[in-house]
Amino acid sequence: MPRLLLIEDDLTIRTPLVRALRERGHAVAAASTAMTGLRDALDDRPDLVVLDLGLPDLDGRELLRMLRAVSAVPVIVATARDDEREIVRVLDAGADDYVVKPFTAAQLDARIRAVLRRGPGGPAEEDPTMVIGGLRIDPRSRQVSLDGEPVELTPREFDLLRHLASRVGEVVTKRELLTEVWQIPYGGADKTVDVHLSWLRRKLGESAQSPRYLHTVRGVGVRLVTPEAGG
Repeated sequence: MPRLLLIEDDLTIRTPLVRALRERGHAVAAASTAMTGLRDALDDRPDLVVLDLGLPDLDGRELLRMLRAVSAVPVIVATARDDEREIVRVLDAGADDYVVKPFTAAQLDARIRAVLRRGPGGPAEEDPTMVIGGLRIDPRSRQVSLDGEPVELTPREFDLLRHLASRVGEVVTKRELLTEVWQIPYGGADKTVDVHLSWLRRKLGESAQSPRYLHTVRGVGVRLVTPEAGG
């Protein structure tokens, strides 16, 4: 049974949401402040955190940064802030997904299940290790190394890299990435993909201007190639 931590200060949202998620098969703990939520996340080690941004003691984005400094637990941000710039800032702080209020428990449950499927124990563990040049991707352990050195990726960054590696040499559109990696078949912002690609490039020691593995095809998408074939 997945263990969730809901960090939400609004009692009228928190109480029915905890009940609805429990009815859908999750073990749910709840916190009403950022600092209580941080303590619970570190002490109880939940499988996933659902995080409100408008908390009374600390902005949720700052709490997300604090969490990311000490934990790789998947985080879904639940926010009433629907401005694209704010969403990008939330993703930049390390969120794995976001939902915009108001949302139903069924919608949130679908997002939770999608994020958990991408974690250890999901279908990706059946895939063989992929080796592309000096890049080694092991879906079973969800570990990545580059030229023999480990590369620390967030769960979403790993899924993005794995999907591109499964299509090595091919141009993959942003729409496909949103559908297959983010599980967003309709709608979604291309900027989400751009932000994560930027993080991934940085961790692979390259940039869009000087690519090695990740090559942008302007107006179409991105392709992962071996450095020798990148030309």
